[in-house]
Amino acid sequence: MTVPVPVPEVTLREHGPAVSVPLGPAAGRALAASGILRSATPDPGRDGHWLLRAGSKVGAVRTPNGPVVRITPKTPVSRLFFLLGFSLDPARAWRDNREGAVDTGTYDDVVPALAHAVERQIDAALRLGVLQGYREVEESALVMRGRLREAEQIRRHFGRTPPVEIAYDAYTADTAENRILRAATERLLRLPGVPGPVRRRLAHQRVRLADALPLVWGQELPRWQPSRLNSRYQPALRLAEAVLRGTSPEHRPAGSKPLTVDGFLLDMNQLFEDFVTVALREALQEHGRTAHLQDPHHLDTAGLVRIRPDLVVRTGDGRTPLAVVDAKYKVAKAVGLLNADLYQALAYATVLGLPEAHLVYAAGRQPERFHEVRGTTAGPGGRGVRLYQHSLDLSREPGQLLSALKEIAGRLAGATPHP
Repeated sequence: MTVPVPVPEVTLREHGPAVSVPLGPAAGRALAASGILRSATPDPGRDGHWLLRAGSKVGAVRTPNGPVVRITPKTPVSRLFFLLGFSLDPARAWRDNREGAVDTGTYDDVVPALAHAVERQIDAALRLGVLQGYREVEESALVMRGRLREAEQIRRHFGRTPPVEIAYDAYTADTAENRILRAATERLLRLPGVPGPVRRRLAHQRVRLADALPLVWGQELPRWQPSRLNSRYQPALRLAEAVLRGTSPEHRPAGSKPLTVDGFLLDMNQLFEDFVTVALREALQEHGRTAHLQDPHHLDTAGLVRIRPDLVVRTGDGRTPLAVVDAKYKVAKAVGLLNADLYQALAYATVLGLPEAHLVYAAGRQPERFHEVRGTTAGPGGRGVRLYQHSLDLSREPGQLLSALKEIAGRLAGATPHP
């Protein structure tokens, strides 16, 4: 009887110190080339070891013949999934205004919490039965049904019958919605670190979705449209799509065959940006303002240098820019200012012709401050352009986070004066 060899594991902390790990050259190069970690380099003091240091990505990954690498977030997992849930479904999060909008159970690690949350959402979606819908089917058949595909009939059979090339609408459970849920379930079952009870429940959900065809790896996710009919599916679908988009693709180090780095990762930079911009967009609607996310512009008159601010506030008709915002998942230092961020904000304000720009940082309880730029006169009364720096303390309760962003939105809309 062959005893399975346990897969080694290593736990890293988001933006924490480097850890020396026994790792083969192929697995080490795969991790180094993947961009998953902040750095992965051979340990000069220990043969056969690599120094691994995590950056802003959190979750769990594994490589062939390598360890399972778990990256724990600085932010509590329940808070992290509140940010994720709000970014995916702000209307529901505004209504609930609590962490429990995404049920992570009692798990305090990313992958177990994610697997539990997705399984609970799928179970709720399927409680009234598997959703069915009409889908166009094209096939060869011995009897006529639906519509004849004349061009295919001539191309394949030179006009002879049977068989006949037909197309018809079938009422089936093989819908885009069910395919996405099945793919997310199967994806989670392959992830490292999914607890046994959650794994068994996921396997049960996969059986319930067996009539949906599996997705082909590498292809785009099937599209679905929100409607009254699939409203009970929508929370599960948004979370399932996050699972499928958070998977790690194959990486090919130079001169070698592909090495699959398998797992699930959340990029905290992107998650923070999504949360801040979506929350500000929703809050600005109360002031009759519109918000354009990732609004494309050019820095130069020739249109060669593209810039894309995270959020541009405009008037209700969407024409006139009023404010610009960039979100930064890092601490605004009290000493040694983040000069590059200020230069970037100034560029945005200059291109848009605005008297001010705003930076929102994920930080502790830092006081808000601004910098007035010398040599500029875009502000009212001939004052210089002002660059405001806001801090958003992610350790605060969800309601407090949303209140802080609503206050910033009021200033962006001109409804609340700056301190």
